[in-house]
Amino acid sequence: MHLISIGKLRAEAAQYPDVSRQIQEWHGVIKNAEWQSLEDVRQIFRDAEAVGNFTVFNIKGNAYRLIVGIDYEEGVIYYKYFLTHAEYNKDKWKNDPYY
Repeated sequence: MHLISIGKLRAEAAQYPDVSRQIQEWHGVIKNAEWQSLEDVRQIFRDAEAVGNFTVFNIKGNAYRLIVGIDYEEGVIYYKYFLTHAEYNKDKWKNDPYY
């Protein structure tokens, strides 16, 4: 899978130094993935879930949420948001027109 906006993800996640290793590991996994569906994603990230048109990953024991859009046919992941659990629960990200 090809990730669009890895630079933006790294910049936003840099606010939280305790997650740099998890972000690097996540990116390493997705670079080699050939997912065709959410079920394929869940083979590796069992807590990943579809919310609206997004896929949400729990990062660092659910302390953070990584929100992406996945185009399975094209093999592309579009980074959208990196949020703390508290920010995620405010649901402001659901105002995104893609949601």
